[in-house]
Amino acid sequence: MLSNSTILITGGTGSFGNTFVRMTLEKYNPKKIIIFSRDEMKQWEMAKKFKGDERVRFYIGDVRDRERLYRALDTVDYVVHAAATKIVPTSEYHPFECVKTNIHGAMNLIDACIDKAVKGVVALSTDKASSPINLYGATKLVSDKLFIAGNCGSEEHGTKFSIVRYGNVMGSRGSVIPFFMSIKDTGAVPITDPRMTRFMISLEDGVRLVWHAFEDMVGGEIYVKKIPSMKVADLARVVAPEAKQQIIGIRAGEKLHEQMISSEDACYTYEYAEYFKILPMINNWASCPKRIKDGKKVSQGFVYTSDSNPVWMTDDDLQEWIASNREKIGSI
Repeated sequence: MLSNSTILITGGTGSFGNTFVRMTLEKYNPKKIIIFSRDEMKQWEMAKKFKGDERVRFYIGDVRDRERLYRALDTVDYVVHAAATKIVPTSEYHPFECVKTNIHGAMNLIDACIDKAVKGVVALSTDKASSPINLYGATKLVSDKLFIAGNCGSEEHGTKFSIVRYGNVMGSRGSVIPFFMSIKDTGAVPITDPRMTRFMISLEDGVRLVWHAFEDMVGGEIYVKKIPSMKVADLARVVAPEAKQQIIGIRAGEKLHEQMISSEDACYTYEYAEYFKILPMINNWASCPKRIKDGKKVSQGFVYTSDSNPVWMTDDDLQEWIASNREKIGSI
């Protein structure tokens, strides 16, 4: 599907974008991948990694700017929407800016993709959009709803919209693993709560889930990858075994455990070998055989949370992952 196509990724200079571009160039050999973002310095740094590859193009722009999106989407076949204001404390203290990017930006992209007859759009979501308690999660819930509803107005243009949702991305810029690694020699690492758990997914698995969404989607699905959980205190112990753990308390807007599927979503959720799929509650799409395919309905009241997850990452699993990825942890 993605072979010999033109793909645009918003927010493409982030950790996900760097990994998506590298892996997609290798697997699908697209005609062109356009990195659409507003940070010229990150684009300059990323361009050095792909120097000489004429398939990689860069486009300065902001999802808040409708006209710029329309120009950037000329001849584009597929879009990955990774642009977001996503740091929880930043969103709490600067809510207007978070709304402008995560909600208004989503609306701009949806309209532009429909009008430009883009074939498929996959938007990146977050565990924080499920039963949100912070502004970032609330804006991403709205964004998810917008992309789902976008399928209602795109029939004549043929544009399909779907969503992928996952939790903590291992080793990404600003995430907990590189943070603990950067301070482990200070003798102490901060732990918000010793009970806290998080889902753990690699950037590579995140990219593969996006690929699968493009191949599988009819429109409106939320794909949730099955991934292991780990206690943050255990993660800190593996990364910084000599450091003392200082309990500092949960920060504003932070959850004790991550949730990706709520009990309210259970009646629309189907299980597959490697993922779950939350189907849209509108237009009877949740009972659509083309969307369900070979899925099995989850039980009533089912939830998918990091503390009740049946699959857990062991110390050995994490140590092996760190050993294999040490050079790139926190660098993209």
